Amino acid sequence: GINNVNLAGNDSWGWTDPDTGKEYALVGLNSHTAFVDISNPSMPILVGVLPTATLNSIWRDIKVYQNHAFIVSEASGHGMQVFDLTRLRDTIPPEIFTADTHFTDFGSAHNIVINEASGYAYVVGANRSGPFSGGALFINIQNPTMPISEGGFGDGGYSHDAQVINYDGPDVDYIGKEILVGSNENEIVIADVTNKSNPVTISTINYSNIGYTHQGWFSQDLKYFIVGDELDELNIGTNTRTLIFDFSDLDNPIYDFDYLGTTLAIDHNGYPNGNDYYLANYTAGVRVLDLSQIENNNLTEIGFFDTYPENDNAAFDGVWNVYPFLMSDNIIISDIDRGLFIIRRSDF
Repeated sequence: GINNVNLAGNDSWGWTDPDTGKEYALVGLNSHTAFVDISNPSMPILVGVLPTATLNSIWRDIKVYQNHAFIVSEASGHGMQVFDLTRLRDTIPPEIFTADTHFTDFGSAHNIVINEASGYAYVVGANRSGPFSGGALFINIQNPTMPISEGGFGDGGYSHDAQVINYDGPDVDYIGKEILVGSNENEIVIADVTNKSNPVTISTINYSNIGYTHQGWFSQDLKYFIVGDELDELNIGTNTRTLIFDFSDLDNPIYDFDYLGTTLAIDHNGYPNGNDYYLANYTAGVRVLDLSQIENNNLTEIGFFDTYPENDNAAFDGVWNVYPFLMSDNIIISDIDRGLFIIRRSDF
């Protein structure tokens, strides 16, 4: 892995070069973003790094659109770095890169979300006293190296993470609309952001024993929304709790059921891919749940990979993120303490 006593890992994403077919892990660390060729997953190559735009920070977040990486951080004044990933083809590793564009319409931010279908980035967790109270900033990235600010959504308050999609799910009222679902600390907020100058709140959702509404993602059929609360394990002492909501009617979303994991570990980011749900579970590593019986209020753990075997305590060590969307069976794991792991789906 990428490891150094002074480095701490955070978020990660993946990219496949459309020309060469090579797969890359894009890994956030406190001082930089690392670009790692994992096309031979047993011999990953650090192709290069992109240093932080300003200061170091334990928070860095990366998403990809049109072969460009978009990177934000909670480092003061960081803004958004845009990096053309096709530059990774012709390098003498390890290179130290500079960004193609440094976008500074905002400063620090916790997270970035991209709707690849619309060509918009949504920056969340920016300044709480800014014009949108830390809610989503709308940035047109259809020309990736020339981003354009187009407003934002402040009604839901500070947003920690979000998913934004062009909606084609079971609620016919919203087919064709651009729908944002924000995990906003103390609630989930559903909004119609089709008209960037006039975003509209559709509904807000509370649930019992809220610690910190951290992150959520739609099931593939868009009927369910699967949410992680980051502080319930710590504050309440429950086993890892994953909340499932029925989003068949976006105006009237319904809490459906909880899935409780086998350990006390805190849940972080979770992503469904088909019927498999991949959960970055901090000290318990990555857990893989089968969603095929979700209609029957039943999830089953079908595998795990524990990068932090010391314990499964409710603590902020171990896996920060898992990226399960590569066309190969390779799965990217970023671990706070031990860096990058690459595992294979067929190992489960």
